[in-house]
Amino acid sequence: MPGVRVGHVTLKNGDDVNTGVTAIIPHEGNIFRDKPLAASHVINGYGKSVGLVQVDELGTIETPLVLTNTLSVGTASTALIRYMLERNEDIGDTTSTVNPMVFECNDGHLNDIRGLHVTEQHVLDALACASETFEEGDVGAGTGMSCYSMKGGIGSASRVFELYGETYTLGALLLTNFGSQRDLMIAGDAVGERMYRANHPDEAEKGSVIVILATDAPLSARQLARVARRAQSGLARTGSIAGNGSGEIALAFTTRNRLPHYETGKPHTIELVYEEDIDVVFRAAIESVEESVISSMTHAHRVVGRKSHTRECLADELRKIEK
Repeated sequence: MPGVRVGHVTLKNGDDVNTGVTAIIPHEGNIFRDKPLAASHVINGYGKSVGLVQVDELGTIETPLVLTNTLSVGTASTALIRYMLERNEDIGDTTSTVNPMVFECNDGHLNDIRGLHVTEQHVLDALACASETFEEGDVGAGTGMSCYSMKGGIGSASRVFELYGETYTLGALLLTNFGSQRDLMIAGDAVGERMYRANHPDEAEKGSVIVILATDAPLSARQLARVARRAQSGLARTGSIAGNGSGEIALAFTTRNRLPHYETGKPHTIELVYEEDIDVVFRAAIESVEESVISSMTHAHRVVGRKSHTRECLADELRKIEK
């Protein structure tokens, strides 16, 4: 996704520490002064994210997006606020405060989450190293995450589409920590059921997934909410049932339409996709989310974590059932 940058800090120390931070910077300008239009959708609300209420009220984001583990949300919020204060001397002085955006999943199966290993400096380091190219799998916030009872983490995919003679991109980045192994579907193939019948360990559906969708297509906040809702269709293609204990949250933003923080003395104009043409954006979102789930697993490695809990690599598990 052109202009969107991602940075990771990965924390691994013995078997107990498997956690980290992933930061997403929506554009290269001043995000507080030049706010991308955005919207969120809560598929299942078992989560502790920060900032969603204001996004849905005002239809914009005004900070980078930070992903980490559940008990590090407070630390990440403080670090993100410090990051914004350093770059905007008016925040909390001559203008409003700032709405930090922090998302989480619980990596406590593989990580000593009670150890609070993520620091403010780790968050700042993830922001500082953000790049248009980045790793996937068990890195950053995805270091200790599980997906379909195997190793999950950070996954990404994108689609390019045309509208009105122009080419646009929609990119997805997911933090995957959800699913029961028996439910896993890959390209319509119920591979998880074969794994389950082969007596591999399986668990009840619980966990979380964070879906971040970025596009340069001209969408309104209302339209972005419609796109964010399609994340559920992409997750369902991989077998997700959005179980009771799973926090599943999607946020979509566009870099094409932005609102200035300070008034200009005249109405602000944005471009909109005609509703009858928006299906191509829906399809891009659904396909990118589906592929990102699988990508998070295919890029991940086998991990032995806290209390010797183990998460196997998807590629290894597929080879077992193919024999």
